[in-house]
Amino acid sequence: MKTFDLNIEEILENWEIHHALREVIANALDERILSNTQDIKIEKEGDKIWHIQDFGRGLKYEHLTQNENIEKLNHPHLIGKFGVGLKDALATFFRHKVDVIIKSKFCDISLGMSPKTNFNDVITLHAYVKEPSNPLMSGTTFILNNCDDRYIEQAKSFFLKFSPEKELENTKYGTVLQKDNKEANIYVNGVKVATEENFLFSYNITSLNKKIKNALNRERNNVGRSAYSERIKSILLECKEKEVAQMLVDDLQEFETGNSHDELNWTDVSIHATKLLNSYKKVVLFTPQELQNTNNFIDRAKNDGYEIVTISEKIKDKISGQDDYDNNPIVDLNEYVKEWSNSFEFKFIKKSQLTHKELEIYETANEIFNLIGGKPSVVKEVKISETMRPNNYTLSDTAGFWDGSEIIIRRSELQSFEKFASTLLHETAHAISGASDVSINFENALTDLLGKIAVNKLKSDKGFLNKFFKF
Repeated sequence: MKTFDLNIEEILENWEIHHALREVIANALDERILSNTQDIKIEKEGDKIWHIQDFGRGLKYEHLTQNENIEKLNHPHLIGKFGVGLKDALATFFRHKVDVIIKSKFCDISLGMSPKTNFNDVITLHAYVKEPSNPLMSGTTFILNNCDDRYIEQAKSFFLKFSPEKELENTKYGTVLQKDNKEANIYVNGVKVATEENFLFSYNITSLNKKIKNALNRERNNVGRSAYSERIKSILLECKEKEVAQMLVDDLQEFETGNSHDELNWTDVSIHATKLLNSYKKVVLFTPQELQNTNNFIDRAKNDGYEIVTISEKIKDKISGQDDYDNNPIVDLNEYVKEWSNSFEFKFIKKSQLTHKELEIYETANEIFNLIGGKPSVVKEVKISETMRPNNYTLSDTAGFWDGSEIIIRRSELQSFEKFASTLLHETAHAISGASDVSINFENALTDLLGKIAVNKLKSDKGFLNKFFKF
C-alpha cells in the first residue's frame, strides 16, 4: 500500500454529504461524455451502502493532484473544470464519517489519517492506494458506506439528468424546460446553480459566456441572476416553437394583472413574445391608457374577431411599426386604425331615408354656403353617411370628411342645425385650403365658432331659424 497526501488545507465547512456526492456524480457524468461510454449507474447495496459507477477510462491516483483539468476546461459541455472537486468531496466524506472505497483497473483507494512525509508530528488526510482488486474492470466505482438514501436523493436533485422537468425547446445557447414545481431551476451543463421563484421556465445553459464562467465557483451554488440573465435572454429569443411561444404569449397577456413572470419584464423578451403573439393570434395590442380612451375601437376590434391584449407603453414604443416573424405588421392600436380605415366603406344615406327634421337641416347647406360667397367650386356634393372614418388624433369617429371632391357628414350631425353648420364649414375650410387638421383643440374651437357664425348671421331670418331655435 502507498499513501498519497491529499494536502487539504482549507475544508469547505458548509459542505454536507450531498454536496460531496454531487461532485462524484458530476465527475462520473463528465467521464461518460469524454469517453463516450454507457450511462452511469447509481445503485444501492444493502443498508446505507451505495455504488456510483461510470464506464470510462478509470481513475488513477494522479487524478488526486490539485490542478485545473485542461481536458475539462477545453470541453464546452462538461460540468467540472477545477480538478479539485474530488478532493473536496473526499474530505467531506471523511469529516461526516462516510467510508469511501474507490475502485478502478489501476488501483483501489481508501481514506485515512497519516503523518506527512518527513513531518511525523503533522497528521493529515491521506489516500491509501493499493493494487487493483479487479484489473479488468471498466471505469470507476465509488463505494460509499454509511450513506443514507436521503443524501443520494439530495445529490441527484442537483442534476437535470435526474429531474422530471420536460424539455420544451433546445437552442444553440441552451434548453428551455417546463418547471416541475413553483420554483424554476437554473442549470449550467446539467448542474443546478440557482433557483428562481418567479421565472416562467427552468433553463439549462449549455453555451457559457464569460460572466457565467467567472461566476462558477468551486461550490457551484449561489450563482446570481446577473451572471446568467443574458444567456437566458438569448435562449428565449431563439425560441419560436409553438409550445414555448404559446406560454410566453399567455404570460405576456398577464401584464395588466401584474401576474406575469420575471422573464417578461425583460424588454427584449417582451418584444419577442409580442412578435410571436402577433404571428399566432389575431390580436390588437393596447396600452392601459388606450384602453381607457378608445372604447369605440375596443368594441370594433372585438366585433372583428380580435383579442385585446394589454402591453406597456415601453413595449408599445418599441414594436410600433414593426413586423412579426411572418413579416406581417404588428397590430397595435395605430396599425388597427390604419387597417380599419383602409378597409372602411361609407354607408351613404339617400335623402328619401332622412327623417323630416334631418332633411330640413340637410337642405340648409346652400344657405350656409352663401355665408361664404357660395359653394366652392371644388366641392361637388355634400353627402350624408351612417358611418365615418376615425379622427387621426382622437381615434373617435369624425363628424365630417373631405375626400377631395365631396364633403361627407355623419348622419348624427343632422340632429341640430348648429352641429351640421359647424361640420359643413369645417370641411369646407379643408376643401378651400387643402390643409389637414393641425391641433385637435384648435380644430374643435374653430368648428364651434363656425357654427356660431352661421347662427348669428341667419338670426335675421326668424322664419328660417324658428325651425331649429326658440328666441
